[in-house]
Amino acid sequence: MMPPSDRMSLPVSDPPPQQRGGAGEQRLFKGSTMTSRGAYAAVSYMSCAVMLVLFNKAALSSYSFPSANVITLFQMICSCSFLYILRRWKIISFNANDTSSITDNSTRFVSLQTLIQTSPLALTYLLYMLATMESVRGVNVPMYTTLRRTTVVFTMFVEFILVGQKYTRSVIGSVGLIVFGAFVAGSRDLSFDAYGYSIVFLSNITTAIYLATISRIGKSSGLNSFGLMWCNGILCGPVLLFWTFVRGDLRMTMDFPYLFAPGFLVVLLLSCMLAFLLNYSIFLNTTLNSAVTQTICGNLKDLFTISLGWMFFGGLPFDLLNVIGQLLGFIGSGLYAYFKLFGK
Repeated sequence: MMPPSDRMSLPVSDPPPQQRGGAGEQRLFKGSTMTSRGAYAAVSYMSCAVMLVLFNKAALSSYSFPSANVITLFQMICSCSFLYILRRWKIISFNANDTSSITDNSTRFVSLQTLIQTSPLALTYLLYMLATMESVRGVNVPMYTTLRRTTVVFTMFVEFILVGQKYTRSVIGSVGLIVFGAFVAGSRDLSFDAYGYSIVFLSNITTAIYLATISRIGKSSGLNSFGLMWCNGILCGPVLLFWTFVRGDLRMTMDFPYLFAPGFLVVLLLSCMLAFLLNYSIFLNTTLNSAVTQTICGNLKDLFTISLGWMFFGGLPFDLLNVIGQLLGFIGSGLYAYFKLFGK
């Protein structure tokens, strides 16, 4: 058994105060507000998110799997299983500043008090998940994409309310360009639907609260990204299982004809593995950088996903305003990244 100091470790959250400023936490550039670890987290999130979309699309479209909720449940079960195995094998720790917990043989990974402290995170995650799933129903895809891009504004507002976070004029200007580009992209589909618009804006608010809660609890709970994922899974898993049972999704899953087909099982397994990596990178990116940075990365991820869809899958009609809007959003996201890297 290797001693703890010789173990390979993944970045999990902000380093302890005595380690900040070391070689592993050097700023990318002079005056940069983002560390190399933060940049790694942002790029990892976008890569995992794009690949996960492709595998989820394969499961839901190519194999016509009937329930996205059940896939989410499978992903959560696999995530908790991975965390349990890694923690039992003492490969990871759940505490941010205590590597000695890796050598702890206790079967109780987190205390009841810690679970209670992280319960707001689980609550906001459930609200975010339910609102996001419902928001897709009443609004067409172009308008949905347009309205969802305004999440960054809600996130900045929530971060200001919760932690007093303030932003420079340069950052605010880049965010404004992203939102303007989103409305240009969806301007041909501005068909007003009061219920649909309300649900999408509710989804934006719950997303902003969820990301801000990750940032806040991640800094106050003493847990790293793995610990936050564990608590979130333990609290949300039973609720999601009950929800799928009540809706009849579990029965539909048992009747699914390709449930044990090798191809579908491979797609589902890869989807679960990518979901684990995605959740890890979301918690890591939000705690190392900020909730707003996570939202901007989500915008960039959407742009890359749309571009890949145009190149490989087709089926999207060419629209000049949509292309201009997407380009403005990409420029705005790029400017935000520039201002973060160079501390403007």
